[in-house]
Order: sequence, then C-alpha cells, then structure tokens
Amino acid sequence: MAGPARAWAVTAAGTAVNLCLGILYGWSVWKAALVPQDKSLYGLPMTGLNEGWTYLTNAQGNWAYSVCGAVFALFMIPGGRLQDRYGAKIGATLGGLFLAVGCVVAGLMKSYEGLVIGFGVLGGIGMGLGYAAATPAAVKWFHSSRRGLIVGLVVAGYGAAAVYISPLADYLITNYGLTGSFVGLGIFFAVVVVVAGQLLSPPPPGYVAPIPAHVVDGPKLVTTNFSAGQMLRTWQFYALVFLFIGSAQSGLLVIANAKSLLTDAAGKTGFFARNAWLLVTFIGVVNATGRIGTGLYSDRIGRLNAYALNGLVSAACLLAAPWVIAEKNVLFLFVVIGVMAWQYGGTLAVLPALTADYYGPKNLGLNYGLVFAGWGGAFFVPQIASVIKDATERWDGAFYLSAGLLVTAVVASRIIRKPVSVAPGE
Repeated sequence: MAGPARAWAVTAAGTAVNLCLGILYGWSVWKAALVPQDKSLYGLPMTGLNEGWTYLTNAQGNWAYSVCGAVFALFMIPGGRLQDRYGAKIGATLGGLFLAVGCVVAGLMKSYEGLVIGFGVLGGIGMGLGYAAATPAAVKWFHSSRRGLIVGLVVAGYGAAAVYISPLADYLITNYGLTGSFVGLGIFFAVVVVVAGQLLSPPPPGYVAPIPAHVVDGPKLVTTNFSAGQMLRTWQFYALVFLFIGSAQSGLLVIANAKSLLTDAAGKTGFFARNAWLLVTFIGVVNATGRIGTGLYSDRIGRLNAYALNGLVSAACLLAAPWVIAEKNVLFLFVVIGVMAWQYGGTLAVLPALTADYYGPKNLGLNYGLVFAGWGGAFFVPQIASVIKDATERWDGAFYLSAGLLVTAVVASRIIRKPVSVAPGE
C-alpha cells in the first residue's frame, strides 16, 4: 500500500476522530433506558440514579437520534466547505467541542427537550463538522486506486465506535445514571477529537500520490474536478443522493432499535435480555468491517457493483427479519442484522469514493457534504418504524418498507454512469 508515513498518520487520526463521533451508533443503549417495555410507564418520572428524567414513548425515544442525523447531514455542507478552504484541523476541533457541549446539555437538562437540543442539534452539528474533516484529509494523500480502501478505513472508525461505546454507555448508565453517561462521554470525546484533529494536515502543494507497485493499467488519477455548482447541474448527483437514502435507511433502522430487537427475539429475561448491548457492539464490529471490506472490493469490482451486491443480500435479510424475531431465533437475528450492518457500512465507503471518482478530489469536502444529504434524509425510516412499533407492537411493516426502498435503490444503481465532462459555466 503505497503512501508516505504522514499519509497513514492522517488516516489514523481521521479514524480516531470518527471513533468518537460515532456515539450516534450507540443510541439504542440510551433509548432502551429511556423507553420502557411496559407502555403504562410512558410519561412517568424515573427514580434512583435517573431521578429527574421521564420515561419516553418509542417515537419520542427516536427523535433525538433522527434530529441528530438530519443536523449531521446538514452541517456536512458547511463542514465540507470549511475543510476545502481552511483545512481539516478547524472542522475537527469545532466538531469535538460541539459534540461535547451537546452531550453535557443533554445530560444536565434531564428531559426530552434536552435530548433533542443537546444530543440532536448540538451533537449533530459537531458530528457534521468533524466527519466532514476526516475523510477528505486522508483521501488526498493516496492514489485513486486506493480510494475505496482509505475511505473505508477512515469511516470504519465511525462504525466501530459502537464496539466500545455501547458497553461503556451501558456501564455508565447502570452505575452513574443517564446524566453521568452523557456528561462523562462528552468530556472524553472533546479531548480525543481536538487532539486527533491537529494531525489532519493536507498534502503539501504540488504533492502527487505514489502509485502502488501492482497498478499498471488500473484506475488513473482524476483530472477533472467539479465545483459544487457544476456537480449540482448533473443528474448523477441526485441519483447518488437517492442511492444514499435507499441503502442507509436500512442500517439506521436496526442501529436505532438494536437493543429492542434483541429483547423482542430473546425475551425479557435471560442472558441476552441482561446484555442486549451485545447486539449493538456486534453491529459496530460488522459495520466497521463492512466499510473496509466493501471499500477494498469496490476498488476491484467497481463501486456500483459492490453497492448492488450488498444491497440485494441485505434486502433478503430485511424480508426475513420479522420471521426470525417471531421464531425467537437469536442466532439468526445476529446473522440477518449482521448482513444489514455490513451493507450499511459498505454504503459509507462506496458513496464518498464514488463522489471522488465522479467529481474529483479537489472539492470533495463540500461535494460529498452535499451528497451526504441523502444520509440525513434516510432517518425518516427509523422514525416511521417507531410509530409503526407503537401502533402495532411489531416491527414487520418497518422491515418490509425498508426492504422495498433498498431494492428500488439497487435497481437505480444499475443505470448510473459517470459524468462525461465538467458542466458549462463557472
């Protein structure tokens, strides 16, 4: 894997930043503490370590998560512009500080409104600014033939965050309450993101990424760089946004409800009921692995071929999920959700690499920030799923809706082609 030591240091720093920003993927641990299994407790005050908090409904328990995703996607745009113009250090630093303040606000307000404002709005701003800084900074150091792998490595940090955040959050909630968990993690994230962010330096002027030894007639460096305005005038941009919505929504659905899904399948008592965070951690492992793995084979078989392959297998698992839960088959639940997590992780590797392939690396921060709007739009499915769950006490309708959207996106991926030239003007 050709590349100077500095290039790998930037890649590692970007991964470290995302390991903190990925608190979003541990949300189901907090949701499980906020939303009781007994619907008669909705709206009633909590006691003990969580005194001052109030139990929420499924729909309410998802709002902070959904708002965070939407704000995250929205702030990827100014975050990308900030990265393109002033470098990644500023965006990463601001991202860490906003996330820290958001977690502290959520913890101290002890309310539904505090969760939406703190975790949802302020946390989302921090994630958008920080995430926009990490990937473009690393991509610019490497030859285009390694683009899928490098993107996969950096964004794997975001997916892998659930591996340690879910058990840590579960421990903190159990021993220090909801407030202690939010405040403690917020302070920790601020320190790590700000420090790691200082290592996100761009290549020097005139830098040309070394070509790996095995690349002879492989992918060539992109010579055409689209500005954001030029990109917006191509139909492929809107197609990429739709691909993001169609594939991301399925992963966001299971991430938001992982602990509840395992409880439904395993029952309210027993080992998995007491350790439902295990599914959240498992999702984090597979999510992160899927980003690296899909990024690697997308370099070989093509971005859209990798997207379609992942999507079709995941859609089959979405259709099978209601049966698996009804049969109380915990092993199969881990299998089908693992496939969904791999597919979702792969999307987060394929789409930024595809954006760079289509529109060039020069303005990747802002351009990918605009494409990333599709990820934010995908949060409408987890929110609808919570409403369905409250109304029917089953997840069936949500899984079937998700499968249908994913299949539609796979079909759309078969007709997309690379833009042939820069749009006129500008």
